[in-house]
Amino acid sequence: MTHLTDLLAAVARGVDPGPFALLRRDGADDLELFTGPMEAVERLADIPLPPGPPGARALAVVPYRQITERGFACVDDGAPLECLQVREQHRIALADALAALPDEPVRAVDAAFDVTDEEYARTVQRVLAEEIGRGEGANFVIHRTLNATVQGPPLVAALAALRRLLVAERGAYWTFVVHTGTRTLVGASPERHVSVDDGLVMMNPISGTFRPVAGTPDREALLRFLADPKEVEELYMVLDEELKMMATVAEHGGQVIGPYLKEMSHLAHTEYLLAGRGTRDVREVLRETMFAPTVTGSPMENACRVIARHERVGRGYYAGVLALLGHDEAGRQTLDAPILIRTAEISPTGRLRVPVGATLVRHSTAAGEVAETHAKAAGVLAALGLGPAAPGGGEEQGRGAAQGGGHR
Repeated sequence: MTHLTDLLAAVARGVDPGPFALLRRDGADDLELFTGPMEAVERLADIPLPPGPPGARALAVVPYRQITERGFACVDDGAPLECLQVREQHRIALADALAALPDEPVRAVDAAFDVTDEEYARTVQRVLAEEIGRGEGANFVIHRTLNATVQGPPLVAALAALRRLLVAERGAYWTFVVHTGTRTLVGASPERHVSVDDGLVMMNPISGTFRPVAGTPDREALLRFLADPKEVEELYMVLDEELKMMATVAEHGGQVIGPYLKEMSHLAHTEYLLAGRGTRDVREVLRETMFAPTVTGSPMENACRVIARHERVGRGYYAGVLALLGHDEAGRQTLDAPILIRTAEISPTGRLRVPVGATLVRHSTAAGEVAETHAKAAGVLAALGLGPAAPGGGEEQGRGAAQGGGHR
């Protein structure tokens, strides 16, 4: 607890404490604090995997442009692959962290999407007609970015947003702040991309989104969502694509578990769990699973070409991963990597970016996917003072119907 207190005291004085990560993983009762130097590397294979004592770790911040390692197309924006070499790590009880983190409203102004609703709707229509309609693929994820300016010290805002996410956003796989010195990421990602523990490789594709009207559960609306052809097709397509990845990284076979319903504060999703046994280096596992079809589309290589054609701007860290690498007590490699969605990026000058996307399939409508991008940003925007908190005051209040769509 002392180290967190010291870090927060430095932030309160306006002093940059240096690179750190503060994260809650998979609903744990405590948070992990990592500090150490930051290093930029070129390839996933260059991520320094600490050979030292059990518990030694590295935390990689992997941008979307790393997809080029697989030979896939992307708009290369130069976002660096950065690695936090963990020198110190501490565990902080959730209650202690909530007591220490800044409990103050976050103020952000001048919020607007980089692509208007009308422009995004036209892009959706083009992808449906020119790509899906002509057989280029079954589903594609197209993103847009909400930009704003944070008022006050950016690190204080990020830590205050983290506290609000810890309190308000249930069901997240990771809830985190990662500060590299040149950017700060804060978010609550619902989706494990891939993990490795004791030789067990796991992937957790999540698809479809149910948005209760005004936060009110509606059994009939939920049943309609679960039977909706768009939602069913989307979930099966991402499952099929991730099974191909699992066949590569879990060479000793595995199984599919599910589907399940995953409930969060603003939304509910459908999901599967894939588990299998493998022996690959965890950095190879990362490379062979770049990136989740839930944030790109399928088939994967075509999806990357379509994304580059229609987005025309780089994705930064959106659709990439955080990756915590290390060794267990027996010396076996470990990996835990959530997808970077539902995440805000804040620059040292207070520039705020919240990228969001929607999955387009043949049953999509332009209006529905525009609405989806607004919904995807809701949890992070609420934490940043740019939207209502759940439940009851959710972003769908007043729209009159629950809607489905991709979960990005």
